[in-house]
Amino acid sequence: MVRKRKKEEAVKESNIDWSEYFASIISVCPWSKSFWKQQKIDVQPWKGTKNILPLDEYVARMWIHKHASGRILVNIHHRLNDERTHEEWLFSHPCYGGYSTPVPVLIQQDLISLTKARNQNKKRDKHGNA
Repeated sequence: MVRKRKKEEAVKESNIDWSEYFASIISVCPWSKSFWKQQKIDVQPWKGTKNILPLDEYVARMWIHKHASGRILVNIHHRLNDERTHEEWLFSHPCYGGYSTPVPVLIQQDLISLTKARNQNKKRDKHGNA
């Protein structure tokens, strides 16, 4: 219950329509909208590397790091990918434009789920382009 309340606070605090955002990135991340609708993506405020939660039932977690620069996110992302080999860490910052998130975030993803989703997309693309 506490975790759900914190998620709601993070979503509300960010003042972002995450449903709209995930719908807008389908071309680069086809599974994100579906996972968001299934409540498989969690949103939390960043509280440092010592406070990273296990993903448990989530396939991804968006850690909102409100005041981080792109450079800070890059550095954290590299360190976490080295330390947490069962996950893949990505980052996004509005300064990069394109499909970037509207606020600075670190993205924690389950490596097995991500690999499966990527392989399914490769198969679909291969068969669709044949």
